[in-house]
Amino acid sequence: MSLGVKKLAYDSIIPTHGSDGAVGYDLYSNTSCVIPASKRGIVSTGIAIVLPPGVYGRVAPRSGLAVKHGIQVGAGVIDPDYTGEVKVVLFNHGDKDFEVEKGDRIAQLVLERCETPPIEEINIVEDTERGSG
Repeated sequence: MSLGVKKLAYDSIIPTHGSDGAVGYDLYSNTSCVIPASKRGIVSTGIAIVLPPGVYGRVAPRSGLAVKHGIQVGAGVIDPDYTGEVKVVLFNHGDKDFEVEKGDRIAQLVLERCETPPIEEINIVEDTERGSG
């Protein structure tokens, strides 16, 4: 099982692990841009991915960017059948514009197992001790 990564530009950066124990793969910006204070923007990574079977990708914030600059990630699910460029939605909750330079680590990609069983309409939902509380 492997994570397939295709560079969409010759200078795109393949995701990396920050350490042997890191769960997320660092995602890198393939462009320079500015995310204005209290606004959002989309940052290109210049890569497309092929996920292993039974896995989806979750784009998560980097803790350093969140703590130091108020940068969060939005729209973070990459479906297994998505084959386009991975782009990252960044929200700048800080009070200063945030400059993204080409090659910056902007987010992390976490692979998570998932199941999508068929939906079955039912007529009864068994009560539990918790109920609707």
